[in-house]
Amino acid sequence: MTVHFIGAGPGAPDLITLRGLKLIQKCPVCLYAGSLVPEEIVKAAPAGARVVDTAPLHLDQIIDEIKAAHARGEDVARVHSGDPSIYGAIAEQMRRLDALGIPYDVTPGVPAFAAAAAALKAEFTLPEVAQTIIITRTTMKASAMPEGEELEKLGASKATLAIHLSIRNLGHVQRALTPHYGPDCPVVVAYRVSWPDQQFIHGTLSTIAAKVKEAKLTRTALILVGHVFGHDTFRESALYDAAHEHVLRVKPRAKKAKKPA
Repeated sequence: MTVHFIGAGPGAPDLITLRGLKLIQKCPVCLYAGSLVPEEIVKAAPAGARVVDTAPLHLDQIIDEIKAAHARGEDVARVHSGDPSIYGAIAEQMRRLDALGIPYDVTPGVPAFAAAAAALKAEFTLPEVAQTIIITRTTMKASAMPEGEELEKLGASKATLAIHLSIRNLGHVQRALTPHYGPDCPVVVAYRVSWPDQQFIHGTLSTIAAKVKEAKLTRTALILVGHVFGHDTFRESALYDAAHEHVLRVKPRAKKAKKPA
């Protein structure tokens, strides 16, 4: 018996990995975060499978479901949204399973920031504009940010930021980042990326809060901040530069003329 932690991707059912889908299709127990994982994905579970929406459950109740499946010798598909390594709350579940001696593995998924980049047709790492992506959040009711990871400090890098779980904290985002990025820095709020009601709100650090308030978005949104958005004057990458040599593309050397005998 194995518990399979599976990243279901950002929402669109066809963005789950083949491995993740095949695991769901064979597991007699499927536990999924119903508030973020579309029902269509877990409908792939085999006929007669025990399919449980864990959104209303607390951790002990989820572990009880897994313990019961373990006692029956049944594999469990534990389905999370996006990629489970990012704000997936799987670490505490794995810690419990370690203590119980229940085996598990993890299948990655498409994270929301990658799905947003695809939908926006954007690259988050443009040469000489930004070469770093920071995935972070802000202090909210659930938990505080560790010391040293405050947005004011991360913003000093001027990297492309993907800020999760903070849509109701846009005022703080604006105040923390404006000194580093400037009030005209582009911001994109990505709401329910890849779902049928997907929405993108474009603005700047000085305007985005008002636009989001007008749209009445209060959850399930990702805040993207950086000068890469709308930037069309960046230098082209050396990767495909005809003059750039690397181990897989070496310019042919001119042959030396043979000396006459």
